[in-house]
Amino acid sequence: MRVSHYLEFEDVVSGGIRESVRHQRRMLEQQGIEYTTEPSLDVDVVHLNLMGPRSAYCAKRAASRGIPVVIHTHVTAEDFGDSFRLTNLLARPLRPYLERVYRLGDLLVCPSTYNESIIESYADIETRVLTNGVDAGKLEGHESLREAYLRRYNLSPPVVFMVGHVIKRKGLETFVDAARAMPDVDFAWFGPINRSLKGRPTKQLIDSAPANCTFTGYIDDIRGAYGAGDIFFFPTHEENEGIALLEAMVTGTPVVVRDIPTFDWLEDGTHCLKATNDFQGTLERLRENSLRKRLGENAAVLGREFALSNVAGELVDCYAEVGA
Repeated sequence: MRVSHYLEFEDVVSGGIRESVRHQRRMLEQQGIEYTTEPSLDVDVVHLNLMGPRSAYCAKRAASRGIPVVIHTHVTAEDFGDSFRLTNLLARPLRPYLERVYRLGDLLVCPSTYNESIIESYADIETRVLTNGVDAGKLEGHESLREAYLRRYNLSPPVVFMVGHVIKRKGLETFVDAARAMPDVDFAWFGPINRSLKGRPTKQLIDSAPANCTFTGYIDDIRGAYGAGDIFFFPTHEENEGIALLEAMVTGTPVVVRDIPTFDWLEDGTHCLKATNDFQGTLERLRENSLRKRLGENAAVLGREFALSNVAGELVDCYAEVGA
């Protein structure tokens, strides 16, 4: 089997979509599947990850030649807003566009059951849930970086942290407010800021953050974030799955998330703590070392189920499902 595994705008796309594509390609390699990263039709199946105009054209050409098309539904209008400048304006016209281009697929691959529930309202196309997975191997040795990263950013444990692009949708305001309410605790958000792409409200939140709230910007070794952090705080308002969450879990880090449908698969009090409004009170509970330890251990056990080696076969099953 040969697959066209294409990510449009690959040179500029970052964050979760790029990481998911990297994971998919790792899985294909593990399964011995040959692939090209070009939108080629000299293949048995076309797998598209971002439905820009070139991907839509490729899907139409593939259909005309009887080549099955698999589309990953990383993008929804629901999770597009409050991301970068102008995304709120684009979110409304984005939905009809996505409804049209997602219908070009023979199978829509959704990173979570929550994402699937949204996508089923977009297009009457067969769907399959396949986690983005977690590359535990890339995080090996994170513990050895703890002291260096604590010193680099002048952090004192226990550190409440977040990993990823600094985006309002991911709960930036809640993160800053929690830091302000807990001045004796260090908060750190590890990830690119990209101020030129941010709207005024986002920049104001960053600039007005209290002294105990650090925005590191891009870091060259993501292991340092998980090494320095003690409590992963993910108050996102909308998420398809959350690769950083899975990464935190496999490192045995206790997790606090917003209680939204995306995280229904996590059991409150067992794998994480969930909150809707009282995030300060929830984080205060994790000052207790024994609770942090228990939640972290449970999270690690569940997180290992998402390892790439455990889900790689499901990606190949997607291709078999469309008859490739």
